[in-house]
Amino acid sequence: MLRVLLRLIACLPLAWVHALGAASGLLVYWASPSYRRRLRTHLAQAGYDPRRLALACAREAGKQALETPWVWLRPAQDLRRVLQVQDDSAERAALASGRPIIYMTPHLGCFEICAQYCVLTHWAPPRALTALYRIPKQPALRPLVEYGRTRHGVRLAPANLAGVRLLLRALRQGGAVGILPDQVPSQGDGVWAPFFGRPAYTMTLPGRLAAATGAEVLFIVGERVRDLNGRGPGFRIRLQALSEPFRGQPEHDAALLNRELERLIRAQPTQYLWAYNRYRLPDGVAPPPRQPI
Repeated sequence: MLRVLLRLIACLPLAWVHALGAASGLLVYWASPSYRRRLRTHLAQAGYDPRRLALACAREAGKQALETPWVWLRPAQDLRRVLQVQDDSAERAALASGRPIIYMTPHLGCFEICAQYCVLTHWAPPRALTALYRIPKQPALRPLVEYGRTRHGVRLAPANLAGVRLLLRALRQGGAVGILPDQVPSQGDGVWAPFFGRPAYTMTLPGRLAAATGAEVLFIVGERVRDLNGRGPGFRIRLQALSEPFRGQPEHDAALLNRELERLIRAQPTQYLWAYNRYRLPDGVAPPPRQPI
C-alpha cells in the first residue's frame, strides 16, 4: 500500500507535491509532541527563535518527505527541468584537478536531488558516483528505495565496513562518492565535536577518505525554491569547497566539518531537518566529556 502511495505522489506536479508536503509537515508537527519538542529545542540550541521559525521548518520538512518519491521515480528530463546550478566554479575546479571527488550532502533542502544532479551531469556511467546509504528498516521499501536511487547510474554502498571499502575503491579508481556528513555514525566511526555549541558525535569518514585518496571535497545542497526562472518550483544546486583542507586528524576534521555545516545551514535555516536527532548517543559510545563551567 505504501509503495502504491509513493508512486501516486510521483505522478503529481511538483507544486502539488510541495503543497501537500507543507500541509503534512504541519500535521505531524501538531500531532507529535516529541517531534515538536525536538525541532524547537534544536532551533533554540542554534540561536533561533522557535516561535518565529518552527512552523516554516515543519512545512519544509514535509515538503522534503513527499518530494523524495517524486525525485526517485520521475524521468530524467523532469529532473533536469527543475534543476539549476547557482555557481559551479568549485566543482569545475575540482573536476579540472583530475582528482576523485567526495560530495557531502547534509540534511538540508532536497538532499535526494543532489546525487541525481551528479549522475545527470558529470558522473553519468561509465563514470561512477557511489553513494553511502543506510538500508531501510522496512524491508518492503528496500527495492523501491534502491531502484529510485540507482536508476540513473548511482551506485549504492551500505553504511558498514563493506560499504566503506566500496567508497575507497571508487575514489582510488578516480570516481566520486556521496556522503550525508551529518548522519550520526556508529561506535568507532566518529568523535565528539561542537555543532551549534553542543557536542555531537560526528563522522570521521570524509577526512579519512580524503587523506587516503587525495580526493577533493565539496559540499552540495539542493536548495528548494518556489519559482525557478518562471517554471514553477525546483531546486537550486549550491556547491561549496572546504574553507580549509582536512588534515586526516579526527578531532580537527570533525570540528571543521561541523563548522562548514553550520555555515550552510545558516544560509537556509528553514530547510534543515532540525528534528533529526543529531545529538543522540550511539550504542557503545561514551558520552562527551563535561565542559568546564
